Amino acid sequence: MDGKQTVISAKNLSKTFSNESVQQHVLKNLNLSIYKGDFTVIMGNSGSGKSTLLYALSGMDRPSIGTVSYYVNEGKKDTLSEIEISQYNNDRLAKFRRDHVGFVFQQNYLNDSMSALDNILVCGLLKSTDKRSLTKRAKELLEKVEITERDYKKFPTQLSGGQQQRIAVVRGVINAPEVLFADEPTGALNSQNTENVLDILSDLNATGQSIVMVTHTFKAAERGNRIIYLADGIISDEIYLGEYLGDYKDESNPNIEEARERHNRLKIFLQNMGW
Repeated sequence: MDGKQTVISAKNLSKTFSNESVQQHVLKNLNLSIYKGDFTVIMGNSGSGKSTLLYALSGMDRPSIGTVSYYVNEGKKDTLSEIEISQYNNDRLAKFRRDHVGFVFQQNYLNDSMSALDNILVCGLLKSTDKRSLTKRAKELLEKVEITERDYKKFPTQLSGGQQQRIAVVRGVINAPEVLFADEPTGALNSQNTENVLDILSDLNATGQSIVMVTHTFKAAERGNRIIYLADGIISDEIYLGEYLGDYKDESNPNIEEARERHNRLKIFLQNMGW
């Protein structure tokens, strides 16, 4: 898109899974750019290839055909390097993900034998050896997601599901990734915790964090400024909504009219997609 910096470029992306003599073509010659600062939402019916696309873009999986390239700063100030990760071996790919990618899953995958704080630090220490600065950043992020100091030393099983997922979000951004990927991050949460986690993602995006999220819910999709709709492994269409303007039902929202219009634009778009 004009005026936006590309952070990820996927070209001719295809993914085929083989089971004995049967081949399933999940992604089909797909081309896509992800832009810096966008909150990109990927939607589609079950089996459309949403999560497969997310894993291919993030380097969690490899495409069968095609390339995925990142445009990132590799140590040279104000200079971006194009890095094609598709052909990286497993070690180089793991290092790249560590340095440039964050991930939040539907299940939080916290280590139950570690405290909340240590679950975050163990990921940060894979990249940084400055534990003092890392701990300071972790605590600042935890404060932003309303995890208080009294909970730092608690084990995940001693915390609510919403608290666990907020910790997982902090873990995902502790290394300041170029892109935070989220795969149904609210899928296992109740309505209040869903709202809390979505608020956190919106707040992160407002600070410039690029986010790519897969979701099947309208409420989560509304947080994105760009919605991509997949069907049968290809992009059917997409829509740009602009920034999230708050709850369209909240009478105290000063942007309520614009929020309602935005809500209706997304609703019509998804109806046209057959969602």
